[in-house]
Amino acid sequence: MIIGASVKRKEDPRLLQGRGRFVGDARLPGMLHAAITRSPHAHAVIRAIDTSAARRAPGVAMVATAADLGAVPAIPVRLGPDASFLPFLQRPMAHDRVRYVGEPVAMIVATDRYAAEDAADLVDVAYEPLPAVATAEQALAAGAPALHGPGNLAARLDVSVGDADRAMAAAEIRVRQRLVVQRHTAVPLETRGLMAAYDAASGILTVWGPTKVPHFNRRVLANLLGWSVDRLHFLEPDVGGGFGVRGEFYPEDFLIPWAAARLGRPVMWVEDRREHLVATNHSREQIHDVEIGATRDGRLIALIDDITVDMGAYLRTHGVTVPELTAAMLPGPYGIPHYRCRIACALTNKTPTGTYRSPGRYEGNFVRERMMDLLAETLELDPVVIRERNFIPQASMPYTVGTTALGHETVYDTGDYAATLAAAVRDVGYERARQKQADARAAGRYLGIGVGCFVEKSGPGPWEMARVECTPEGRAVVYSGAASVGQGIETVLAQICAEELRLPLDAVTVVHGDTAVVPDGVGAWGSRATVVGGTATLLAAREVRATLLQRAAARLEAAVGDLTLDDGRVYVRGAPDRGIPVGELASPAVVATQVYTAAHMTYPYGAHVAIVEVDRETGGVEIIDYAIAYDVGRAVNPKLVEGQLVGGLAQGIGGALLEDLVYDESAQPLAVTFMDYLLPTSVEMPRRLSVRILEEAPTPLNPLGVKGAGEGGTAAAGAAIANAVADALRPLGVQITRLPLSPDRLVMLIRRAR
Repeated sequence: MIIGASVKRKEDPRLLQGRGRFVGDARLPGMLHAAITRSPHAHAVIRAIDTSAARRAPGVAMVATAADLGAVPAIPVRLGPDASFLPFLQRPMAHDRVRYVGEPVAMIVATDRYAAEDAADLVDVAYEPLPAVATAEQALAAGAPALHGPGNLAARLDVSVGDADRAMAAAEIRVRQRLVVQRHTAVPLETRGLMAAYDAASGILTVWGPTKVPHFNRRVLANLLGWSVDRLHFLEPDVGGGFGVRGEFYPEDFLIPWAAARLGRPVMWVEDRREHLVATNHSREQIHDVEIGATRDGRLIALIDDITVDMGAYLRTHGVTVPELTAAMLPGPYGIPHYRCRIACALTNKTPTGTYRSPGRYEGNFVRERMMDLLAETLELDPVVIRERNFIPQASMPYTVGTTALGHETVYDTGDYAATLAAAVRDVGYERARQKQADARAAGRYLGIGVGCFVEKSGPGPWEMARVECTPEGRAVVYSGAASVGQGIETVLAQICAEELRLPLDAVTVVHGDTAVVPDGVGAWGSRATVVGGTATLLAAREVRATLLQRAAARLEAAVGDLTLDDGRVYVRGAPDRGIPVGELASPAVVATQVYTAAHMTYPYGAHVAIVEVDRETGGVEIIDYAIAYDVGRAVNPKLVEGQLVGGLAQGIGGALLEDLVYDESAQPLAVTFMDYLLPTSVEMPRRLSVRILEEAPTPLNPLGVKGAGEGGTAAAGAAIANAVADALRPLGVQITRLPLSPDRLVMLIRRAR
């Protein structure tokens, strides 16, 4: 069996040997380099732009402003587009007003990056500063400066299941709290970059660099340029991390190809880290005013949440998907009969936001799981007991939550939520840990145990395509519309194809991210590549297998049902000497194309348990022990799933303890380098980590039975760590109501509690 085996990644040899090809490695004769002049103001009117000095600078081939671009349409929304969003969309370059620090104002193209950067500093922009809106609550207050004509409210989302107000009024126990998740972002190792080259002879514009959704970006660029899509060729290189922020269509995704087409020469642009921290999508920032109602024995009756979300200065390609996912998934694994959520999506003078690993759920999981612990504390119940008492039972699957997201009704397909919590609790030795906690408290040390349970979403459609070709050499090639963002898609799709065609893994090649050979695709986002792309690959491989068996049946004068395909040969069952190599049967080549439509999403789920020690004097948090139990339905490659979970946990820890994109009252960013924006290192990772991959509840929604694995390591990290820190500091009377739990914040809370 190849599916289910932890085979080595097919991508790794070239990456480990330094043969990976990232966008920054691309070189073409006559290549130029671009730099962007960005606004230093959070909000200002552009009175004039003088580019004369920049144009005279050595090596400069082009200086462009919005006036040079002409009437370019705004960048459209990819997920959940709505006509009401149009006034809030961003154009590739600021016209008459800038709305956040980092917004593009001019582009310089020169012979090298140094010359381009020097010339960018020579662009003289006359700004008239305007009052800035620094927080979502300010944006929605009466009399706030308006960022756009319709105002600062981009959207209002209302979700209601049952009668939450009446149920809450009748609840025996009510717990209310304001909980806050900070603004932070993905900061992949490799920043964004593009190279574009125009061939005047063919009229083809080739773009290197777009990952995640290359076919979507190709269509957007064609529309913005006013070209037919067949004139654009997109190539996806290797990528140094994606995590939601890379690969969306940003202003630079228009500017660099436009410049290459105008100049007739290749143009390269790679952002530096400061640009990344002010120009690439931020995420997360939400304020929750939440209340839960329960019976005296801890049965949940109602959940009400009023959420204010800071969307930044514009709506980018995700629209309001992130808050929509918060609203849809906030009930989590618990049976809550009455639920109401109201969300105000506010525009501020900050960098626009988008998705980041477990978007909307990281925030919602923190809020819901903190409230579960507060309820347990109110009722003097163990946090594990309160959860066990409220889990949706396995017998209720499929379970309709009553919400929708990404065009899908939220219907949990399969799940045994109690089993994942039991596994994680067992892996940290929960009862022993409670005894150690009591002993530590007696000795003046502050140990805490925190739990976070969650349901994820994965496999959003609407579809994905795959073409499988079996060649006369006895090999197979998979052409997939899915993309690679570092998750090992070449390995997983090869495993699925090799399993179906009974070929060695080395005999399968996976091709993706080249729009010249893969005509269309939906890409890699939302933990969908294996679920949707893998299923399309399976169906195409099955069709190829059927054709091979039919050809063999004719050659061997045997019924198809009497044939076996194994180890690159088809032979008559019971007579292995009567066989034909697959290569002979694949002459001419056998080709099959399948488009798999995903009518419903799948819902993996899991539990995190954290044991921490907090230093009362420094506010430092050490994660002593950590357990993740995660059910993916079926693991195509368990080692890859484990890697996803461990890597995701590192990012979740960063959001829980360190990372914070702070702005001052004038909406100036204060964290624009890694001196200010703190990332987790190996020191912050758990001293002991247990990762348990469960396959107890395969989904019936696809023939592989798989659910996504990309986001479960991040999803509940903030929740579990916050609960553990709150548990540790409970003797001091410290309340944990916001992330991150940085040392300075914890020291302040401890001092206040004293």
